Amino acid sequence: MELPWRCRFVYKIDWRRLFLLIPIFTVFWFVLQIFVHCYVIPPNKHLHFPRENDSSLYRSSNSTIHSNEFLKGDILQEVQFTLPYSVDSPNSTNKFVQSASVEQDSVESVDNRAQPKKDKKVANAIVSSGKQTDIRLLSPTEALVYAKKEIDHATFVNEDPNLYAPLFRNISVFKRSYELMETTLKVYIYRDGARPIFHNPYLKGIYASEGWFMKLMEENKQFVTKDPDRAHLFYLPYSARQMEVALYVPGSHDLKPLSIFLRDYVNKIAAKYPFWNRTHGSDHFLVACHDWGPYTVTGHKELARNTIKALCNADPSERIFIAGRDISLPETTIREPRRPLRYLGGNRASLRPILAFFAGSMHGRVRPTLLKYWGGEKDEDMKIYKRLPLRVSKKMNYIQHMKSSKYCLCPMGFEVNSPRIVEAIYYECVPVIIADNFVLPLSEVLDWSAFSVVVAEKDIPRLKEILLSIPMRKYVAMHHNVKMVQKHFLWNPKPTRYDLFHMILHSIWFNKLNQI
Repeated sequence: MELPWRCRFVYKIDWRRLFLLIPIFTVFWFVLQIFVHCYVIPPNKHLHFPRENDSSLYRSSNSTIHSNEFLKGDILQEVQFTLPYSVDSPNSTNKFVQSASVEQDSVESVDNRAQPKKDKKVANAIVSSGKQTDIRLLSPTEALVYAKKEIDHATFVNEDPNLYAPLFRNISVFKRSYELMETTLKVYIYRDGARPIFHNPYLKGIYASEGWFMKLMEENKQFVTKDPDRAHLFYLPYSARQMEVALYVPGSHDLKPLSIFLRDYVNKIAAKYPFWNRTHGSDHFLVACHDWGPYTVTGHKELARNTIKALCNADPSERIFIAGRDISLPETTIREPRRPLRYLGGNRASLRPILAFFAGSMHGRVRPTLLKYWGGEKDEDMKIYKRLPLRVSKKMNYIQHMKSSKYCLCPMGFEVNSPRIVEAIYYECVPVIIADNFVLPLSEVLDWSAFSVVVAEKDIPRLKEILLSIPMRKYVAMHHNVKMVQKHFLWNPKPTRYDLFHMILHSIWFNKLNQI
């Protein structure tokens, strides 16, 4: 009696309703998976599942280790504990147990398979060699440490469609560093300070570099942040040129009022905000192209020693410019701010009959010596003038001379820097730099031997001999390289990748990383 009754019960099962339960269980399983990924596994921790003999298991650091053990029967256990060293799981011999080490301080690499699903708006992820780290999850200090490690292990690159490899000391390092700057760097600009010294860029003349950088930095939206807690660097937006106009007493030869003014400004922001005192100014930077730029910082010890200074007057012998921390700022002459790229270009190598050219004031220790040995039209190949004579300029003006010369002489004046270096590059003339103790602009990344000649001051009497000893093939190569490096020295009203604004900012970023 019981057997037929059970058979009737089985027979009356509604199989259609049973099949409808399958989608419901599928949806439930999918929701459960999302819950596990989002809450059980912390979303801000990147898990790296090591392969056998993975060296990352032996990194020594004071980190928190999360071990996720996946056992038979789909049982998930999360064990969290703290050890002074990262070690192998004691159950590593169990084929059903795998240890997972958490990426701490952005040092550990990331396996994409262990990443939770992210929204498509996450555009700041840095990808290197198939490994990925989300830069948004790192503090500014952690991001700098991560970037430093990435650059130290940059993938080898021997060519790039946007870069010309012979110009660079190491194109692989530069390319990776520049990419990280684009995706990572945030700069906070202090709003303190009144015009005309602050927030008032001077865009014309030989000191225009500091003004153009200030203008383009304050207009920038990619790198500038209004949240100082997100900033990797802090910009002091003052103009050394405007300080001279506003504070210097003509004929006094006293620069102390300038240094006192800047000292008081730094003390003010240090008292008002916590950012300066937090690092003693080591994550702050300034940009000053005036010859007096280095001397304006001497009134404040931390400003002089710790701050990253972008200076045109880059002379380490004076013990203000610190090579490796500070950067040599290119000095550019801008004749028309509305058209900064006017007159760009020059004759090809075969149409440059003049061997060497210089015309300018005879101040400093080098120029009188240059005029003594090569001035006064003593040599037809060497066109060296105190000032370009009127009879000469009627036939060929200053710019035309540079466009028609193989080598353009760039001797120092009162200070080691000279605007003629960038002028020569603008007019596609190979610059000849005569200034002992001068740190060449952007030399953190650029190989100046590829597109310039450096002559010691003591070798001025042998100048023509040195220039003629350069083989024609090498000169043609240098002339070509000058044309290729030109784009890295251009002030574009709207900045473009690898132009002068970005190159200066990159050198500041690069030198900051070198402090780590």
